[in-house]
Amino acid sequence: MEDLKRYVAPAFKRAEQRATAAMFIDGLLSRVERKTGWMLAEEAGLERPFRIQSLLGRSSWSADRLNALTRRYVVEALGDAGGVLVIDETGFLKKGTHSVGVARQYSGTAGRIENCQIGVFAAYASRFGHALIDRRLYLPKGWAEDRERRAKACVPEEVTFATKPAMAREMVAKILDEGVPCAFVLADALYGSDYKFRTMLEERGQPYVLAVRSNQMLRFIDEWRFVQTDPATLVAELEAQAWRPLSAGEGAKGPRLYDWARLPLKGCPQEGFARWLLARRSQRDPDAIAYYFAHAPSETTLAELAAAAGLRWTIEECFLRAKDDLGLDHCEARSWHGWHRHMSLVMAAAAFLTRIGAEQRRSAFGKRNETSPMIETEAA
Repeated sequence: MEDLKRYVAPAFKRAEQRATAAMFIDGLLSRVERKTGWMLAEEAGLERPFRIQSLLGRSSWSADRLNALTRRYVVEALGDAGGVLVIDETGFLKKGTHSVGVARQYSGTAGRIENCQIGVFAAYASRFGHALIDRRLYLPKGWAEDRERRAKACVPEEVTFATKPAMAREMVAKILDEGVPCAFVLADALYGSDYKFRTMLEERGQPYVLAVRSNQMLRFIDEWRFVQTDPATLVAELEAQAWRPLSAGEGAKGPRLYDWARLPLKGCPQEGFARWLLARRSQRDPDAIAYYFAHAPSETTLAELAAAAGLRWTIEECFLRAKDDLGLDHCEARSWHGWHRHMSLVMAAAAFLTRIGAEQRRSAFGKRNETSPMIETEAA
């Protein structure tokens, strides 16, 4: 823990800020049920919450700097040639209208339209573990174009309205520019359906497996004939032998087995790469089919694409741990910088837990397998 605190210390300008941040992270990792200013102050032995609240509000320090340090800390622990970058958003239910970015909007967390904030996050996953490594608050148009609300919430002038896929494009490009080892970029259909997101990855030579909707429009030329179709139509025409049972990774009850198939898509501009339409079918319910666009080196196997697609769940586990155990959704701050500071501090605490798990896995992977000793029978 002391190593983590020293690692992220450069994000804070003064010794008092560093000490308060250390208290904040200790409180996040404690058994306190609600990670609010009062509760964290009480856990730290403070009579009032002002010092904790000031860390998220009035004090001057860079949440982006803390986030960058946390990302480097995570990549040092988890970095692997087979690692993947996963993009997804999560909702934070709110009451009232004053918290920055709050609006009536769809929340996948709630499964319906709710009064909430939406954050777009990136997670890194490898055989050593997984953790959140970047975060950005989605600012709806109603907020982005309201100067009075922006001023009250301290939204920076340079922040303008951007769609979630546009936010993801910028986030992923920055992470890849830092040299984070990444075998695949993974995301759900909101991002997979965005042509600009896919194009950005392809131009970088970055493999991806991105979910798409069953009615995603596909256009191509086939034998001098223009064809317009969709994934559901193409997959419905597959022969039975085109499907192969493959694992999408380990689940709580063993390998998660599905039937998988893929179709080559024409028009890949990168030499040595190929595009595919990938389909995953439930073995229990053949009508339950998920669809993906995949882009990877031409020699990539169907099993490798299926394994990559199966890792998208890792970001859901990151959200679950961060919310249930560390208070990711307990943010009381209403301002732009308060939201990003809270998220960054929670992600630093989560990174500490991830690094412990990664060190244990590395140690276990490094041990030689030992065979059981021979048992001598009475006859012997």
